[in-house]
Amino acid sequence: MTVDTVSSPTAESDANNKVMSQGALHGIKELDLSRVLAGPSCTQVLADLGAEVIKIERPSVGDETRHWAPPKFSDDTSAYYATINRNKKSLTVDINTPAGQTIIKQLIADSDIVVENFKVGGLKKYGLDYDSLKQDNPRLIYASLTGFGQTGPDAKRPGYDYIIQGLSGLMSITGPRDGEPHKVGVAVVDLFAGLQLTIGIQAALLARQNTGLGQYVDVALLDSALAMLANVGMNHLASNDVPPRLGNQHPNIVPYQVFSGQGEAHFILACGNDSQFAKLCDVLAVDWHTDSRFTTNPQRVINRQLLCSELAKKFSEKPRSYWLEVLDEAGIPSGAIHNVAEALAMPQAQAREMIVDFAAQGSPVRALGNPIKLSASPVTYRTPPPQLSEHTDSTLADLGYDSDMIAKLKADGIV
Repeated sequence: MTVDTVSSPTAESDANNKVMSQGALHGIKELDLSRVLAGPSCTQVLADLGAEVIKIERPSVGDETRHWAPPKFSDDTSAYYATINRNKKSLTVDINTPAGQTIIKQLIADSDIVVENFKVGGLKKYGLDYDSLKQDNPRLIYASLTGFGQTGPDAKRPGYDYIIQGLSGLMSITGPRDGEPHKVGVAVVDLFAGLQLTIGIQAALLARQNTGLGQYVDVALLDSALAMLANVGMNHLASNDVPPRLGNQHPNIVPYQVFSGQGEAHFILACGNDSQFAKLCDVLAVDWHTDSRFTTNPQRVINRQLLCSELAKKFSEKPRSYWLEVLDEAGIPSGAIHNVAEALAMPQAQAREMIVDFAAQGSPVRALGNPIKLSASPVTYRTPPPQLSEHTDSTLADLGYDSDMIAKLKADGIV
C-alpha cells in the first residue's frame, strides 16, 4: 500500500468510489504464507473485503487441502480447498531455496500484511521472520497463527484443531451427558482463531493510520478455544465447579434444549426468560409456571430433569410441525433441526446470498458466501479458488522477471 498523501476533494471522492466498488480493503496487499484452514480462512475474509492476496504454495504440490478429496468440482478443485481460497492468486515458490526466499522478500517489501502459520521460529532461518522483515518495511503487519502462541512452555508444540478442542475443555462440555466427549462437527477452533486473527490484523491497520508503523499479531488456537468457553468458562471461575457435559441442554437456562415431536422429529426450544416459560405453559395448557419448583429460571435449573421429562412427554403427543407453528404464534423461540442440504435451501439463506456461484467466471465452483454485509463497500467475489501456480508468471513479471528468468526458475524447481 502506498504512503498516505494529501488529496484534493475530487481525488478523494474518486478514491472513495473505488473503495466502494472494489471493497473496503482495496489497495491493501497481503502475502499469504499460511495453509490448510485457520490461516487461509483469515486471508479469505480479507480478500473478500477487497485486499489483494497472493497465496504462496509449494511447487507441484500446493496447499495440502488441494488433495483432501473427494468431493471435488469438475475442474479438480477439492471442496475443502475451495472453502477458504477464493479471491486469491496462487504463486508457487520453494521457500527452502535462496532464490525462492528472494522472491518472497521482494513481494513482502511492497506488502501491507504477511500471514503465516509456521511453527514458532520456523521462518527465522529464511530471514522471513518479523524482526528481519520490519527493518526494510516498518509499515508491515505480520500476523502469526500457531497452536499455542509465541510464548509459554508449549509454544513450540504443533497445533491441531481436534487436539486443541480436547485440551481446551471444549470437548468436555460437548456431547451426550453420559457418553464420550465429542468434537464440534467442523474445525471450529481453526475458524474462530482465523476470525480472531482477522480482527487483530484490522486493528493493526487502524493503529497504523495513527502511528505509521506496523506491528506483530500473535494468535493461538489454544487461546481462541479457551475464549470460546465463554459463559461456561466463567461459570467455573465464579464457582470453582467443573462444568458438566449437558448434551443439548444449556448450563444456565431451562428449558433450552432439543425435544422430539411425535415421530421423533427433533426441534429446539429456547425459553430465555420467565415470561416465555409462562407463555409455554399456556401453549401446553399446564400451570407449571405457578409451581414453586419452576417459577423462576434458577428454580428450573435446579429441577431441570423433572421439568424436562414432563416437557418431553407433552411434546411427544403431537408432530413437530404443530409445535413449531404454535410456539411461533406464541412468540416462544423455537426451530427445526435441519440437515446441511435443508439449511442451504432455506429461502432466508438464498435471500442473504449465502451460496456463491462462480459460473460467470467460467468455474464450476459453488461456495459458501461471506456473512459480512457492508452497505457502502460490500464484499466481492472476484475470482474462484485459483488453480495451482495460476498466477506465478504474472506475479513474477510484475516483480521484473522476464520470460527467460521465469523459465529458468521453473526448470530449477524454484517456482
